[in-house]
Formats: sequence, structure tokens, C-alpha cells
Amino acid sequence: MPKQYREITAEVSASLARLRADMPDTLRGFSALAQAAGREGALDRKHKELIAMALSVAARCDPCLGFHAEALVKLGCSRAEFEEMLGMCVYMGGGPALMYAAHALDAFEQYGGEAAAPLSRQA
Repeated sequence: MPKQYREITAEVSASLARLRADMPDTLRGFSALAQAAGREGALDRKHKELIAMALSVAARCDPCLGFHAEALVKLGCSRAEFEEMLGMCVYMGGGPALMYAAHALDAFEQYGGEAAAPLSRQA
């Protein structure tokens, strides 16, 4: 059974809320960094999120997969774009990246990224 990325991100979000209360300056700083890095410039937001997803695969960060999959779906990322990014992950990271590319695809599909297939796999 695939990991449930909506549950993973919800659990992490709850923990982050506690950290935000305990370490407000640090979390405000991280949030400002995220907003500045994600702002459109020479690269649009979708391409920046594809980079973030690739780094999430490389770091094997399950919550990151969920957060960036959700963002990519909201930004209209196609399955073809997503899979090309995963191809680069596998090229650069080998077998371990391939294993996490499969998880990334599950996350993308769970957030509705051009996916009718996950329903048949989960049945």
C-alpha cells in the first residue's frame, strides 16, 4: 500500500505549528526564505517546484514529496513534465532515486496530478 501523503503532510504541518509557536523567529525566517526562493523570476513557480521535488527525491524526504506534489498539481504540472523531472532524478541518483521516484509519483497522483490510475491500484 502506498504511503498516504495527505496524512503525512497533515501530521508534519501539526508538528510545524508547534515549532512555529516555540521558535517563531526561526520559522518566520524559514518562511521568508521559502517565499523569496519561490518567487517568480527567470524561472516560473512550476519550474522551481519541479526543482524542489527533484531535491525532495534526492533527500528521500516523504513530507517534502507531499508538499511539493500538492504545489505542482495546483500549478498545473502535467504528468509528462513530472515524469521527465523524475527521469533526471534517476539519471543523477541511480537506484535509490528510482525507488523514491516511485514514491514521488504516488504523491503526485494522490493529489490528483493527471491521475485516474491510482484508484485502480488502490482497489
